[in-house]
Amino acid sequence: MSALEEMVRPSLARIVAPGDGYAPDREEYWGSGFFIAPGWLLTCAHVVGKGGAAVWRSGSAVGVTWQGGRTTGEVVLAKPRPEEPDGARGSWRFPDIALVRVRGADNAPCVWLSDRAPTIPAPVSLHGWSRQTGDLGMRHGIGEASALDGKALLLTGQTPVEGVSGGPVVDLRHGAVIGMNKGRGRHEGAAVPITALRELYDVRGGEILHTVMGEHDLHHLDRFNDPAAGADWTRTQTRLRGPGAPGLAPVLRVRLYGHFAHLPPPGGPGEVMHLVHEVKSRVVQEDYRSPIEHDPRTWREGAGLLHGLRDPGDHGGRPELALDAVLLYAAKVARHTAFDHPAGVDRDRLRDFTAWITEQATLYARQAIREDIDALLDRLSEETLRTPATVASVAGPTSTRASAGAPSRARADVLVDVGEPVYGERYPLSVKLLYDGQDVTPLYSNDHGVRRDELHQYLREPLAEALRLGDRGEHLAAVEAFLPRRLFDVPLDDWRIGADDAWDDADLFDEQSMPLGLRRVVVIRDRRRNARPASPEWRRRWAGVANRPLSAGPLRGEATAQGHPEAGRPEGRMAAYGRLSGMGDACVPVHCGPVGSGPGLDAMAAALAAGHPLVLWRRDGHDHEECRGFHSQAGQLLGLAGGAEGLHRQVRELRIRVSDPDTAEGLVGDIAVLFDPPDRPPHGTEPMQPPLMAAPDT
Repeated sequence: MSALEEMVRPSLARIVAPGDGYAPDREEYWGSGFFIAPGWLLTCAHVVGKGGAAVWRSGSAVGVTWQGGRTTGEVVLAKPRPEEPDGARGSWRFPDIALVRVRGADNAPCVWLSDRAPTIPAPVSLHGWSRQTGDLGMRHGIGEASALDGKALLLTGQTPVEGVSGGPVVDLRHGAVIGMNKGRGRHEGAAVPITALRELYDVRGGEILHTVMGEHDLHHLDRFNDPAAGADWTRTQTRLRGPGAPGLAPVLRVRLYGHFAHLPPPGGPGEVMHLVHEVKSRVVQEDYRSPIEHDPRTWREGAGLLHGLRDPGDHGGRPELALDAVLLYAAKVARHTAFDHPAGVDRDRLRDFTAWITEQATLYARQAIREDIDALLDRLSEETLRTPATVASVAGPTSTRASAGAPSRARADVLVDVGEPVYGERYPLSVKLLYDGQDVTPLYSNDHGVRRDELHQYLREPLAEALRLGDRGEHLAAVEAFLPRRLFDVPLDDWRIGADDAWDDADLFDEQSMPLGLRRVVVIRDRRRNARPASPEWRRRWAGVANRPLSAGPLRGEATAQGHPEAGRPEGRMAAYGRLSGMGDACVPVHCGPVGSGPGLDAMAAALAAGHPLVLWRRDGHDHEECRGFHSQAGQLLGLAGGAEGLHRQVRELRIRVSDPDTAEGLVGDIAVLFDPPDRPPHGTEPMQPPLMAAPDT
């Protein structure tokens, strides 16, 4: 056996029907699995799914046999799960991944999981159990990971045989598991890339993965530190790498990840990617933003994005940059967790970590980077780390999360761009990240388009991904929707990105199950107007509303003082334009009704032509008395805002009050906001704050 195969074999397990028998030839065999942390097994969802409904109902419905014994395991996380737990097998689309808790297997050796997406093409070995040649036994083959096609890792050469589904795919160059066997087609096999683990963080209970990955890294550090443990992945990786190879050595990496394992986990991928981008920009001395957006969930994955760093303008490679970058990143992570998660920090562990970083920087980092690291860690002294309260006081109210001189804000905001209809009534879609109001990274597009009633269905997952990447700590990404005017009444702020039933279920309710507009800034912008240079009227009116007290005026001229349009012929578009042009610059048009069709659409078009950057309206049906209350409420809301930016919090608090029956009486809901400045301001500069629940007079 090769050294890698020798290490993989003890980590392999066969997944079988639960029972008391130990003879492999009498087991009801389902598939393969492998240990990734003490007591934690990874396999395919379709493998454990062979057990039917019992797997999804019971706490111990999966039989697990490995080199050290046999027991039953519990499926803790899986994606996908059958839509009906009592139903049949389900549809096993990608990621087809399941995490199984195996109690009593704490001494099982574990594989080393890659900390980044595989580099393609790559020579690989495939491992698992199979009956294809007769008796049930371990199988091993050599192939190539030839492509990464969406969520599938494509395999050529010796593709997976029946039964090895759920077994590991090992990169032979680097000595790391990069995927999991799923199945085979006519000419090639398919594997689940190990980065699919990230999708399990988003299912219910997914936070347990932080514990699992920490135990994975500590397991490998313990194996490396124990000469009596036998062969270990770190020493094998060192031999594969060769003596004197530049960059981050496996020994340095296993110690770094051991330190990361003792830190509080990041709050989301936005926290990790913010630090990664800061490091890249500093080490290569330019704005080094990758055109591909990553989705890291752990501190180790952030380091994985850096330990292959190269200067894009230096064809010689300068491999020392990778080590500089990883050490600088480690210092930023230590400082970030001390100031942003002080209650979760073990101060003794953090002191050990910062001392280790300083030592490694002295040995390996270039002088400029070493000075940066020293400056970052200066405030993490013995005095600073004495108590969590001291850490918080040193950090100050805005902490140290942003670069020097830069305000603290969300990592990025989210742009939802819905185009004019094509192919009849189908609207093309795209979702992008917007950094600092300038740089854009595309995440999702659908050029074929979807029907109006399908917008939420198709945008739900891309929005959830984009918001995870944009959020940073308590600074939440804003959602800006560039819409055709006929879609202005689409209730984007009322959309939910969590499970449909979570809003009404106390066991499932969390921040992800709330409508978007209850947690974050959600604004509508005019797609047509933003496609052209800003008009003088638009700029003048934005200056008028930006930092001045706001007042309300009718969007439609036939509205009375009570806020209800009079019967008869509606105001013409040019007459509306003249009236709206004559409004004061700090006056905001308000309308008690929809604006995506009929007279409301004509009035909105006139307001946009007159340069108004703010408009408030009501999307739902209404009667005379409700319109009077709405206009009164809108006037109070604008008066409390104190300017355009203050409007966000007032609208959010109103939506929260309206959503609660105990505070909704007398309030009018379903309010929509056009917030469309000619020069986009940065959102997310204010951290999340609890709403002021006292209802205003109505």
